[in-house]
Amino acid sequence: MPHMTAFAKNQWYVAAYAHEVSRELLGRTILGEPLVLYRTEEDGSPVALADRCVHRRYPLSESRLDGDRIVCGYHGFTYDTTGTCVYVPGQKRIPRTARVAAYPVVEQDALIWVWIGDPALADPQRIPRAPHLADPAMTTVTGMEPIDCDYGLLVDNLMDLSHETYLHGGYIGTPEVAETPITTEVDEGAGIVRVSRHMDDAECPPFYARSTGIQGRITRWQDIEYHAPCLYLLHSRIAPVGVVPEADGSDPSGFHTEITYAITPSGPGKVYDFWAVSRDFATDDEEVTTFLRDFNHTVVMQDVDALNLLQGALGSEPAGYQELSINIDTGGLAARRILARLVEEGDKPLERVR
Repeated sequence: MPHMTAFAKNQWYVAAYAHEVSRELLGRTILGEPLVLYRTEEDGSPVALADRCVHRRYPLSESRLDGDRIVCGYHGFTYDTTGTCVYVPGQKRIPRTARVAAYPVVEQDALIWVWIGDPALADPQRIPRAPHLADPAMTTVTGMEPIDCDYGLLVDNLMDLSHETYLHGGYIGTPEVAETPITTEVDEGAGIVRVSRHMDDAECPPFYARSTGIQGRITRWQDIEYHAPCLYLLHSRIAPVGVVPEADGSDPSGFHTEITYAITPSGPGKVYDFWAVSRDFATDDEEVTTFLRDFNHTVVMQDVDALNLLQGALGSEPAGYQELSINIDTGGLAARRILARLVEEGDKPLERVR
């Protein structure tokens, strides 16, 4: 594979969790574009502006708010929520070019989505959904780790869960994950890849044994739904062997966990790994919440370390190296194909209208 996956600019990307954006200025870099995020005073709606003062490129995220205006911390250039400069020091006339870019931004499902490409193409109806993140019936823990790797490597990692057996053994991986065949479905037009692995009789990994109290072997379902380029959903269900929970969760013997990743390229060779674990069991149990947060953070850091190593290894490969792929890579290869098409077609929207 190429060492760097190109960016599809005319797509929605997660810039932050909703709880991260406040009246404090927050800096994030999306597809190589530095952004500053904050909320307005009046109704709390999120704002995303370019994070560089037009004057001497000082980071606006290191500046301050005056009402809903950002006052640059270097020379005082002041910008409103549209990115228009409304004050410059020492003169009345404001140069016509004194403005910074304002980016379309949408708050949905406890996530802040931004659009870096052509603003005229930014259709909020095309943002994929993750409603469980804001579902009061579920308890969610979240985190974000920056990784020094091409974002395509993180997509690969998440599309092929057989690595759980080896990289995450003793946490979420058991032998059955690698041994069980997968089924893959690809919706090219909508940019969605589905990969399913259903295990009838599997060892219960500590992640579930300690959070659910199940002892003994389990039936385990892993159903992945990847919405290119940014959103990854893993619908995970477990039950004691012999118990088949209803798909809607009405059987109390079934435990449902929604694992969410937002895969947001920060720049070439850098990616934000947003992760969340939502559950419909023991929702008020603080001990379970703390355990899942800490345990999943450990799992994510195992991926971070592996992907940093992998990027280094790929960067030193001689030209002409031929990658080997097998059946377990079907979903990841489909995802790569869709990502390449999104870049190639540029402004052609995905067929993903809700």
